[in-house]
Amino acid sequence: MLQVQGVSKRYGATYALQDVSFSAPRGGVLGLLGQNGAGKTTALNIITGYVAASRGSAAIGGHDIVQNPREAKRLMGYLPEQPPLYDEMTVTGYLRFCCRLKEVAPRAVPGHVAHILRTTGLDDVSGRRLGNLSKGFRQRAGIAQALCGAPEVLVLDEPTVGL
Repeated sequence: MLQVQGVSKRYGATYALQDVSFSAPRGGVLGLLGQNGAGKTTALNIITGYVAASRGSAAIGGHDIVQNPREAKRLMGYLPEQPPLYDEMTVTGYLRFCCRLKEVAPRAVPGHVAHILRTTGLDDVSGRRLGNLSKGFRQRAGIAQALCGAPEVLVLDEPTVGL
C-alpha cells in the first residue's frame, strides 16, 4: 500500500535523508522512530508530496506521489505536526469542508462527519469554533480531518501531541 524506495533529501551539502527504503502493506502499521533531526518529518513530507525528494520515489496504492499526486492523495489522510485548522470555522463546518476537498459524495457527508465526530470524541464540541478549543481538542480535530474520505493510508506526524 505504501512504498518508499531509495529516497534521499539534500539541503545543500547536508542530507536530511539518505537512501531510505521501506514499505507498509495494506492493514499494516508502520512507525518512524528516531532522535530529533533524524529526518522523520522530512520522510513524511516526501510521502505526502509536501516536499520533493532529491532522489528516489514514494508511492501510495501504486500511485507515485510526484507523477500521480491526485490519485495517491485520494488514498491518503494526513495529519502534519501542526494541524491545518481554520480557527474561525466550527468543528463540523471544518470537517464538511475537508470532505468536499476529499470529494466525498455530498449526500454522504452528514453521516460521514457524524461518524468521524463520534470516532474522535468531538461530538460535544462539534458546534464550537476551532480557535476556541483546547490543544487536545484541536489535535483531535486534526486527526478527524485526516479521516475524511475514509483514506486507506493515514500519515500522522506527532499525532499524540496534546492528547
